[in-house]
Amino acid sequence: MDSEFNIAKLVRRNIRELKPYSSARDEFSGSASIFLDANESPFNHPLNRYPDPRQRELKTVIAGMRKQAVEHLFLGNGSDEGIDLLFRVFCEPAVDNVISIDPTYGMYGVCAAINQIEQRPVLLREDFSLDPQSILDAADKNTKLIFLCSPNNPTSNALEREAILEIIENAPCLVVVDEAYIDFSPEPGFLDLVPQKEKLVILQTLSKAYGLAGIRLGMLFGHPSLIHFLSAVKYPYNINSLTIETALKALKDKEMKQEWIRMILKERARLSKLMEGYSLIEKVFPSDANFLLVRVKHPKNLYQYLMDKGIIVRDRSSVALCEGCLRITVGLPEENDQLLEALSCYK
Repeated sequence: MDSEFNIAKLVRRNIRELKPYSSARDEFSGSASIFLDANESPFNHPLNRYPDPRQRELKTVIAGMRKQAVEHLFLGNGSDEGIDLLFRVFCEPAVDNVISIDPTYGMYGVCAAINQIEQRPVLLREDFSLDPQSILDAADKNTKLIFLCSPNNPTSNALEREAILEIIENAPCLVVVDEAYIDFSPEPGFLDLVPQKEKLVILQTLSKAYGLAGIRLGMLFGHPSLIHFLSAVKYPYNINSLTIETALKALKDKEMKQEWIRMILKERARLSKLMEGYSLIEKVFPSDANFLLVRVKHPKNLYQYLMDKGIIVRDRSSVALCEGCLRITVGLPEENDQLLEALSCYK
């Protein structure tokens, strides 16, 4: 464990003293046939019942899949719930601050604004690499969270492992590594370090590699005391029954997931190679994710042109270090062919 680091000391006082809502389903373990505790309707089984507030079965499956103890796992309504709860548990409004790289995933800044927390963006280097000392220099006694998205959105690159490790070792606060795109990266990620690093928090999701964005299920891995505080603050039944059922079914089909990943990586390489041959494209950046960041001529005009063709991409040309860039998700082969055809016809 991290020496002289104590998560509880970072937690807001009102959260430390909070008596969380507890239902009979929280207090009960085992099997039962008659439920008369929650004022539910006796009709329309099984959707008449509230879902398991602790998601015991699903957590057991995911923890086993990720080779982590269940006590290290929190499940949220997408990764966004985990991000928001980190703010609510650790950050005192108008007092504390968080640090994030720039550019990166926009929800860190949105959650900071909603919770009245100062966000301190630290610019990546021109090649999108991470300067760990700049991150550490931005921190002070009121810094509670550092967000590192790797592979990063929108730059698509995995951040340097040694740089992230340096931040984890020396930061005075929690370090949140968002690994939403880790399944598409040759880098191993940092999940295996969670049991040894009390200040390390890992975010993962079923939205990308598993093709389950519609069920909104995010995974947060961290120290058991962190999981305790997040669980105390979350809504009692934050993961619905249909999400749990769908996730359990999908997680059984490991071969399908691997096949999808292989296809996306193959298509990513094909798109990257072919787009480099178009005169309107100035640069296709290397990618460790399921999307490409592409610097183009006249990005706003090209964005509108593609939209008129029914092809929706993301204009990132106003984002720091991404001037002139579009972010393009890797689709099915036939969708990528339509994109290439549209690009070849652009004038």
